[in-house]
Parts: sequence; structure tokens; C-alpha cells
Amino acid sequence: QLQAFGGGLVQAGGSLRLSCTASGFTTDDYAIGWFRQAPGKARQGVSCFSSRDGSTYYTDSVKGRFTVSSDNAKNTLYLQMNSLEPNDTAVYYCAAKVRGYSRSDYLYDYWGQGTQVTVSS
Repeated sequence: QLQAFGGGLVQAGGSLRLSCTASGFTTDDYAIGWFRQAPGKARQGVSCFSSRDGSTYYTDSVKGRFTVSSDNAKNTLYLQMNSLEPNDTAVYYCAAKVRGYSRSDYLYDYWGQGTQVTVSS
């Protein structure tokens, strides 16, 4: 089970931190992906994290602004979003899969509910 939260309304240039809490996983080898979907647009991969080696992926548009980190004690993955832009406005989802991460959302088996991020100009 996944739960994502931390969205909200922020002005351009501001920051938000999203959290994704996972429970019920029986493997230490899993990946968490952050995806977003803006109105009228396809779902987009934002960032991925692999628990096996800590490797990460960021889509080009968020590189240098977003950072993913994990707190294993809390079974929580964070997405720190800085220098937010109006184009970042979307519903953000976290998803999980076994083994390494993928940028393809259809490979993720478990999804949390979305959290709305709105960036005003």
C-alpha cells in the first residue's frame, strides 16, 4: 500500500516536499517512481528511486530542482521540489514495483492516491 501526500498551492519559485509512505512490502529490492499528470496531458515520469543501489532518475525538466531521498526507518520516500514553475502543476503520484526502477508507468504494480500540486505564476 502506498500513500502520497504533501501537495498544495505554492507560488512560482517556491518549494514543496511530497512524501510517499509504503507498507506491506516483503522485499528490500524495490523501486519507487514519482509520476505526474496535468489536465489534458499524458502521465509523465518525474523521478525514480531504486532501493537496491540508491540509484535515481530525473526527467530533464526537473533536474537540478527536484531531489528524491528515502527514510528507510519510516518506509518513506520524499520528493523535494524547489524552484517550482507553473508547468509543474499536476497531480503527483507515487508508484512501486519490484526490483529496479523504470521510467515506464505501466511497469509499476502499486499506486498511491494522487496529491495535487498547483504552482501559481
